[in-house]
Amino acid sequence: MPDLASHAHLLSYALDDGIATLTMDDGKVNAMSVAMLEALHAAFDQAESDAAVVLLTGRDGIFSAGFDLKVFPQGQEKTLEMLRLGATLAERVMSFPYPVVTACTGHAYPMGAFLMLSADRRLGIDGPLRIGMNEVAIGLGLPQCAVEIARQRLAPAYFQRIVTGDMYAPDEAVTAGFLDELVAPEALAARSRDVAEGLREVDFEAYRQTQARIREAGLKALRAAIETDLGG
Repeated sequence: MPDLASHAHLLSYALDDGIATLTMDDGKVNAMSVAMLEALHAAFDQAESDAAVVLLTGRDGIFSAGFDLKVFPQGQEKTLEMLRLGATLAERVMSFPYPVVTACTGHAYPMGAFLMLSADRRLGIDGPLRIGMNEVAIGLGLPQCAVEIARQRLAPAYFQRIVTGDMYAPDEAVTAGFLDELVAPEALAARSRDVAEGLREVDFEAYRQTQARIREAGLKALRAAIETDLGG
């Protein structure tokens, strides 16, 4: 897999006082292309090497528009590569040995939403934004691995509605389980940094042990789904 430096045009990595800030910015809608997903995998490799809390954010107005739809017409091999990179990235975030915070800077469609569902703390901004999983609405069946990611954090009353295509404004996205907290757009950077700094102070070994117990069943279900859906 290419290294982080080769993807600097898509993702920046800044380490400061034990917090690695990963900023997705492809100049457009932060589509989860193969290249963007490779960049994110490389960034999490670096953050683990740095023993850092991760703060993942996007560009103004958009966290991510989800998987790059231009890949699907390229055939099964490229499509499976993109889907496998996305599913294993969510798995990596769920099992990451240090806390992961997401700061949702705008719209978040499927793969962006999956990353938020996989993280430890999820902050967002209020405004005329949409968050959710629109695969069914655009004629794509949701794979089992995506269902398992959604199952971990979504409120039961919202689960079926979301996996079949409902999208939500930020305030209802909190109720549904995509986000933990909303702040004003101008306060997002500072507030998400505060949350990351608070998590930097936890006992990481105790945190890892507890997270493993909380997520053991979910991670097993996700791993089985990835192997069934995407061949591992």
